[in-house]
Amino acid sequence: MSSFHYKPELALRRAQELREIRQEDAALALLHEVLSNRRNRTWSPAYEQIMITYLDLCLDLHKSREAKDGLHQYRNLSQSQAPGSLEKVIRYLMEQAERKCDEAQKFAMELESRTAEEDDEEEGFAASPQAILLSTMSTDPAKSQRDSTVLLPSLKFLWETYRAILDILRSNSKLEFVYHAAAQNALQFCQTYKRRMEFRHLCDMLRLHLGNLRQYGGDDDIKSNKVRGWEGWSQDSVELHLQTRFAQLETASVLHRYTEGFRTVEDIYNILQIGRGKTPPKAKLMAAYYEKLTTLFWVSENYLFHAFAWYKYYSLCREFHRGMSEEMKQRQASAVLLAALCIPPNYNSNGGGVFQDDVMKQKMSRMAVLLGFHTRHPTREVLLQEIKSKNLLDQVPDYLRDLYNLLEQTQDPVIMVEQTQPLLERLQKEVGSTYDQDTGIADNTLGRYVKPLENVLLLRLIVNLNQAYHTVSLDYLQRLTTGITFHQIEKSLVQFTQTKAITVRIDHRAGCLRFGATIDWDSSQLTVLGKSLEQVAKSIHPPAPTDRLSEYQRIRESLEDDHTELLKRKELIEKRKEQAERDVQEKLRLAAQRKAEEDAARKAEEEKRIAREQRLRELEKQRKIQQELDNQEKKRFLTAMGKDTEAMTDEQISQIDTEALQREHQEKLNKKKEEAERKTKEAAKKLDYMVRAIRIEELPLIRKKYEEKVNHDRDLYEKENEEKVKIAKKRWEEDVKAKKALEAHTVFSYCQKFEDMVMTWREAEHSVLCAEAEINADAEAERAKFRRARKRKEDEAKRKAEEEARQKAEEEQRRAAEEKQKREEAKREKEAAEEKGRQAELKRMDEDRKKKEGKYVPPALRGRSGDTGGSGGGTGEQRRFGGGDAGGYPGGGRYDARSSGSRQEGRSDAGRWR
Repeated sequence: MSSFHYKPELALRRAQELREIRQEDAALALLHEVLSNRRNRTWSPAYEQIMITYLDLCLDLHKSREAKDGLHQYRNLSQSQAPGSLEKVIRYLMEQAERKCDEAQKFAMELESRTAEEDDEEEGFAASPQAILLSTMSTDPAKSQRDSTVLLPSLKFLWETYRAILDILRSNSKLEFVYHAAAQNALQFCQTYKRRMEFRHLCDMLRLHLGNLRQYGGDDDIKSNKVRGWEGWSQDSVELHLQTRFAQLETASVLHRYTEGFRTVEDIYNILQIGRGKTPPKAKLMAAYYEKLTTLFWVSENYLFHAFAWYKYYSLCREFHRGMSEEMKQRQASAVLLAALCIPPNYNSNGGGVFQDDVMKQKMSRMAVLLGFHTRHPTREVLLQEIKSKNLLDQVPDYLRDLYNLLEQTQDPVIMVEQTQPLLERLQKEVGSTYDQDTGIADNTLGRYVKPLENVLLLRLIVNLNQAYHTVSLDYLQRLTTGITFHQIEKSLVQFTQTKAITVRIDHRAGCLRFGATIDWDSSQLTVLGKSLEQVAKSIHPPAPTDRLSEYQRIRESLEDDHTELLKRKELIEKRKEQAERDVQEKLRLAAQRKAEEDAARKAEEEKRIAREQRLRELEKQRKIQQELDNQEKKRFLTAMGKDTEAMTDEQISQIDTEALQREHQEKLNKKKEEAERKTKEAAKKLDYMVRAIRIEELPLIRKKYEEKVNHDRDLYEKENEEKVKIAKKRWEEDVKAKKALEAHTVFSYCQKFEDMVMTWREAEHSVLCAEAEINADAEAERAKFRRARKRKEDEAKRKAEEEARQKAEEEQRRAAEEKQKREEAKREKEAAEEKGRQAELKRMDEDRKKKEGKYVPPALRGRSGDTGGSGGGTGEQRRFGGGDAGGYPGGGRYDARSSGSRQEGRSDAGRWR
């Protein structure tokens, strides 16, 4: 692998070869080692091809973890040098993973259609019990198995790909648009394949990334920025984040994950806070945002903010959508009006809306601020006043205007439902209404407001009846609400009582409604009655005309006295108020003092009680621990004794004496041990008796078998000896015949003469070869001298050329050049030393040659003691055939392996043969 670390092209070629021979795992491991190598961290185009091939292998093998690791390695390699290449690789991975997922889905659909056709063909046959049982299930097991086998690996790989890309690019400003493209593709993936759990994880991931950028990536101090690669917030960044969150909101609406939708609204508000001071987002984007909010609030049955969202959407379309038709304007204005009318009306005395709890008011105010509504306390009345001020009622149809007047201005319960019901039926008939049975959500037509409007109508009717009556019969209520079922009325009454708008109780035994104490009876009902009676009295007995001049004069005269009386009355009121405040403060001070004393006493008593209970708990805890340890010890003894401790309670175990149980356990152990020893002894004695009996019985058989074996071996031995004698005799006779034949044709008398002749010829030839070898050696030495001289000259020329090149080099390379020059000088000194050694060796060889001017001595015989010239120790015959001190003949030929000892032994044998 080391050769691939320095040349990525070789690694890529090798990986392609491994891929062609179906060794994808080896190719993947090779490319991963190249990408993770730290020796060379300089980017080159070859790394891009390596990364694409690496990702293809990960796609084929469905290895998402390796793909993520490879992306991290390539990010570290190319983020600063080639961000365009990183973008290309990431987009390639997304496209290929999406393509693989689409292909897997198509293949799964083909398998499903094929299975359906096979089922249709087998429809005529009797169904098996298994098929009948599976048909009753809500999901198809075969389809689930196909999806898990075919589609699930591709879906999992695509999801892990999106997660890896978002994690890598979460703080990269240069590739921020790629990050948001991947996020939107991931949201579309969740929407297409209905992956609700993945959508939740994706929302948490995006929220975490946004929180990190807001916390550590602010624009206040770029130098102290803790997020690597993030260059601060810009208008494009805010716009991209808003687009992604709007796509997230749309996906939440499609998947019906409205909790995530509300969290997304908070994210959008935070992003808008970041973009404050910069260019505001586009109106088209905000209009789409408010359009999604209408669906979100409608499903959550938050009619108040649903109406406010419709109003914001209508305002943006009216202001920026110049090409909007009159029909669309009328439709949107009708939606705003109907949404506002669907809000439950305000019947609280404080005028704070239907939300009586301060916490709920705070929550709704916070929601209004998050959504950008220009009101701190969003109420139904505020929205209706805004609608009136914008003359929105002039744009809606006449029957909707009449509906508004009946719901808002009519107080007569007798005619309210009777006149409103035809208008609601007309609304439902004209605009229609559809309903999805699977999701339980109505469509975006105006007919969906009919049911909430009926609830509002019922609420107004019940409140008006509550103000006029203590009890109302159910028959009378059904006559007033013709067209509305009693079930719907009963359900609405339960909802009204939960919101504390009214207090009412249904008495089925008496067949009536019983109202509780009405709120603001004197300020509302009696005031209306008084005003009505005053108008009736004025119409029956009009007041007599008075003299205005005299009346004005009387008023002028009493004006100063009235002013003085008012001042005295005001002063008296102020004094009484101050005295009342002092009394209240004194009462508060005394109450606070008593409360502080009571609190101190109660606190001290509480501390004592807590300390006492703490001590008791500690003692009880220690007692329980000790009891538990004792019970465990007893259970261990009981289990060892073979008793069932599961059937015993803790009380039964605690009543057992531990020491007695331990003694009983020890006695049983001793008894068990003695019983085991006794059984062992009896078994040993029984085994001895059995072995002795077996041996006694088998002794005659063993003796008989031994005698048979001895007789058989004796016969076999005698037979083998007879065969050996016959073979030896036959071989002796053949040897005698061979001996006689060899004696008649002996050649040993001619060997000595032949050997002397051959050795004389060889010595002459050897002398000639030695002379030629010396001449060749001198010539080779001369040529070697010329080569060394030429090499020294070439080295000198090369050194001079390198010296000139080094002088022309830059200042940064001088140190390296000096070190190289030192190495060259050391090399030359070493060569000179070696040359000097070679010259000394040649001189020594010449001196040795002059000393040995006699007969040539072979190299194998040089250096031996007693060598003079070419002669050695012993006679000539011993030198030729290995006798004497030579130890063996050094020459070649067929006599190499012979020795004098072998010749003498052969001769002695020859003499013996004679």
